[in-house]
Amino acid sequence: MNSAARIEAFLEMMSAERGAAENTLSSYRRDLEDASAGIGGGLAAATSAAIRAYLDDIAARGFAATSQARKLSAIRQFFKFLYAEGLRGDDPTGTLDSPKKGRPLPKTMSEADTGRLLDRAAQEAMESSLNNGDRIAALRLQALVEVLYATGLRVSELVGLPVTVAQRDDRFFMVRGKGNKERMVPLSAKARTAMRTWLAARAAVPAFADSPFLFPAASDSGYLSRQAFARELKGLAARAGIAAAKISPHVLRHAFASHLLQNGADLRAVQQLLGHADISTTQIYTHVLEERLVRLVNDHHPLAD
Repeated sequence: MNSAARIEAFLEMMSAERGAAENTLSSYRRDLEDASAGIGGGLAAATSAAIRAYLDDIAARGFAATSQARKLSAIRQFFKFLYAEGLRGDDPTGTLDSPKKGRPLPKTMSEADTGRLLDRAAQEAMESSLNNGDRIAALRLQALVEVLYATGLRVSELVGLPVTVAQRDDRFFMVRGKGNKERMVPLSAKARTAMRTWLAARAAVPAFADSPFLFPAASDSGYLSRQAFARELKGLAARAGIAAAKISPHVLRHAFASHLLQNGADLRAVQQLLGHADISTTQIYTHVLEERLVRLVNDHHPLAD
């Protein structure tokens, strides 16, 4: 079995046994095929020295430490699979060190800017002078931003929501996230109202009537693409007087988490809401907790200045 066939077998295992998402599988494929092309004799037969030389090469080509670490992680997973399946008697990645990378603070938004963004979306959704097509688009965008900020969903989870989420009008709903895992997320009253309003507008569009998705579109997936939503969000931000470069769907997800923590939420609860498998991922928000503790001491300690 050559390297290409073993990579395919690995990807099949990741899909069938671990429920890896399509984006994850595509990322693994790119990284493993790139490594296989960059290592003489292919990846499956590579030695530790050959893998180390490949990693040194991509570092010299200017790949960021985070990209290097991601590629090494994919290679490690691949060789764990080969070893477990008896296709190799050793793991050549065992002696390799991960590249050192910093933990940059996530880009986020202030509560004031988030409020301005949501207010602008609501204002545009109520604009009486819009033609029918623009009104539909404005109501959809309002529903998207309200639900995103209320739930902290990943953008792929948001755009692919089933229409039943809005039809039930519940305070909570279940979402299927990374690794095919389900979690419960709450909906604010404003988000539920925006979804109901969008649902009524959606029902008036014949092309959307039979779609199982809350945000249908004429795309291969059948729902609004992440890229299309990101473009609409940046346009909304610009119209709200917020620099478009500072905002993305992921920034709003970070704002959801940061604002919860700033206002007293527990880190473990935020981990569950975000769908992080490991709390170490959620600990990128530790700086928010530290700021909160400093403020708590300064405001309430009897000897504080």
